[in-house]
Amino acid sequence: MEILHVSAECYPVAKAGGLGDVVGALPKYQTAAGHIAKVVMPMYKTKFLFNHEFDVVHKGYTNLGDWWFIYTIIKERKNTLGFDLYLVDINGLLDRDKIYGYHDDPERFIAFQITVVDWLSTWKHHPDVVHVHDHQAALIPFMLKHCYRYQHLREVPTLLTIHNGEYQGWLDWNKSYYIPAWDTWKSGLLEWENSINALACGVRCAWKVSTVS
Repeated sequence: MEILHVSAECYPVAKAGGLGDVVGALPKYQTAAGHIAKVVMPMYKTKFLFNHEFDVVHKGYTNLGDWWFIYTIIKERKNTLGFDLYLVDINGLLDRDKIYGYHDDPERFIAFQITVVDWLSTWKHHPDVVHVHDHQAALIPFMLKHCYRYQHLREVPTLLTIHNGEYQGWLDWNKSYYIPAWDTWKSGLLEWENSINALACGVRCAWKVSTVS
C-alpha cells in the first residue's frame, strides 16, 4: 500500500508539537510493515533543509484565488528519515523561519494544500491513501471530491487524523474563492457557524477520520 501523508509538521524537519512527532514516526512503522509511506510538507527555512541534499522532482503553476504562482517540489536525496520526504516550496510564502504565527497563515496553508493536490494530479498513478493531518491539510478531501479541475482524483481514499482539535482553520466566506473552482451546492460541507471551518470540512469529506487520543 502507498500512503501519502500531508502535514504542516514532521520531526526532525520541523516540529511545534505532537503533530510533528506522529508524522515523523508513523511512516517509519508503515515502511517497516511493508508499505510505501511518503510525507509532503511545506519547505520552511530549518536546519534540516540546509543540512541535507534535495532534488527537484516537479515544478508547477497554480493559483490561490487571483494570485498565480510557481511552486517546486523537492525530495530529500538520501532517505535519511527512512521514508520519502517531499517539501513544497512557494517562494515568499512557505520558505520562512517559523512554522506558524504569521498574519497570512490561512493563505500559506491553503496554498500548500492546493499545491499538493495539483502535484498529485500529475502523478501517473494514484496513492492508495492520502492521509491528511490537522486543519492545515483538512481541505484536501474536499478538493479531491468537489473541485472541478481535480475530478479525476475523486476516488482516491482519504484519511483525516485530528491531532489538535482546538485549532480548526477558520476562514471568512469572502476568502472562499481561494479554493479552486468547486460546486457551490457543496458549500454546506465547508460551513460551520457561518464561516468556513477546514477541520469540520475534513471530517465531513474524508473517507475515514481518526484521532491520536
